[in-house]
Amino acid sequence: MFEKYKKLYKDRKNQTQYAKWIWGYTKPYLPSLSLLLFFQVVASLISLLMSLINKSIIDHATEGKNIIFRIIIFVTIMFISQVIAIGTSLVAVVISEKFSFGIRRQVYEKILNSSWMDVTKYHTGDLMTRLTSDTEAIANGISSTIPSIIVLFVQLISTFFTLYIYEPFLAISSLLIAPIAVGASYILGRKLKNLQVKVQESESKYRSFIHESLSNIMIIKTFCDEEYSSEHLTQLRNERLHWVLKKNRMSLATSSTINIAFQLGYILAFTWGAIGLSNGSIQFGTMSLFLSLVGQIQSPLIGLASTIPKIVSILASASRVIELQNLPDEKKFPNELAPTQVGVQVEHLSFGYKEDMVFQNASLTIHPGEFVAIVGESGIGKTTLIRLIMSFLQSPEGIIQFYNEQGNCQNSNGNSREFISYVPQGNTLFSGTIAENVCMGNRNANEEEIITALKSACAYNFVMELPHGIHTTIGERGHGLSEGQAQRIALARALVRKAPFLVLDEATASLDEQTELKVLEGIRSLSPKPTCILITHRRSVLDYCDREIIIENKQIRELY
Repeated sequence: MFEKYKKLYKDRKNQTQYAKWIWGYTKPYLPSLSLLLFFQVVASLISLLMSLINKSIIDHATEGKNIIFRIIIFVTIMFISQVIAIGTSLVAVVISEKFSFGIRRQVYEKILNSSWMDVTKYHTGDLMTRLTSDTEAIANGISSTIPSIIVLFVQLISTFFTLYIYEPFLAISSLLIAPIAVGASYILGRKLKNLQVKVQESESKYRSFIHESLSNIMIIKTFCDEEYSSEHLTQLRNERLHWVLKKNRMSLATSSTINIAFQLGYILAFTWGAIGLSNGSIQFGTMSLFLSLVGQIQSPLIGLASTIPKIVSILASASRVIELQNLPDEKKFPNELAPTQVGVQVEHLSFGYKEDMVFQNASLTIHPGEFVAIVGESGIGKTTLIRLIMSFLQSPEGIIQFYNEQGNCQNSNGNSREFISYVPQGNTLFSGTIAENVCMGNRNANEEEIITALKSACAYNFVMELPHGIHTTIGERGHGLSEGQAQRIALARALVRKAPFLVLDEATASLDEQTELKVLEGIRSLSPKPTCILITHRRSVLDYCDREIIIENKQIRELY
């Protein structure tokens, strides 16, 4: 029992932390939220006013008095109420959209600026769920749930005192629902957070599978795996449905309990009014007011009770977003080199994935302007070495430094990539025009520089044959181009950067030998000549390299 309350106490501290985080994001939107809150409070008070006018109309009607003027007032206020409701809805939509984008953008920027290794621990589908569903839940909570809590309190207090003036017994009796509502919501709230997390996790699995299967649809079709993929998607849907139903069953059980209490309160008001009518102590208008006000007291109580699960859901989503916000920033230091040519020095490098060591006290020096080929068996650590040099991975032991012709040095860090150009394995193009893809290497590149880069990558001729030349739109992963064409666009993207350090990771594997040699000749003829690391399996490439490096037995050594 002690452990149970101990865990609850610890979780309460976490909820406080999540609430503070949400408050920090809310501050810029306080003026808009205040306007929204004002509209909602006015609407609540208008509802109370309409109940009083309704009483007056009924009382005057039963006494045979003229009610036209009161009906006109009633209709006018009802029209004003509808206008306010429309305005409130529009303001809420704008706030929710701006708020969700504000969180989404900051989390997105956090992901971009965090360590690559930390980000890749999360599946893309999970990241998407946190950036969409979770941020939307938080935004809707801030723009809808939180203001509604304040409005419900205003409505409860104003209605209670109005009813108390006419009938204290009914006013106090109507509050008897509060212990039932709070108790049921407390029980629900303790369990709902875990269920909300389960729902979001199942949504992440669901999206992740869809994302992977659509990204690799060719593989699915190649191995005739369509039926299994469809069945697995159904399994993931069923898993999500299980948690969604479990969460909703608990919510429905609690809301049903509260609604029964609400009905009992309504029956009490009806009975009390009927007795009053029978003994002549009240009029029909007063009875209608009793029924209306009892409902307006109990509705806020039910509303406040129902917001507890919503708040728990908001906090659960906040915990998942905060987890991304707490990712450590990538280490970046101001560049101390003003390079025209850059070399790299690796000393006593040790690195491994968990306990599987890839390098053990390995060293390597690549001089400025050198063309160096790195060879070795697949999986031996060639790409890992590149990622270490480019600071995508961090080595617990050893030193990786860049240096220029004057001997000035700086340790590898995130900012070192400012003077590195990289062509990774595979198709890495984005949807958009060819010019937009090439300009990713240099956002300030003009059309002449784009064309020069395309020519150096042997891509100019086929690009000019496309319907709109460099402005031709291609699909995701270069859809509409062959693998060789996509690879040449990626090469142009790297070359337009005019970086002094160039990394080609199997970057010419999809090219025919003649085109590959032309590309390498073009790179070697650049002035100033960049330092170039080539990961390759082709022996023909080695003729263009100054040295050949091999990785074996967790060491880096030169082949002679």
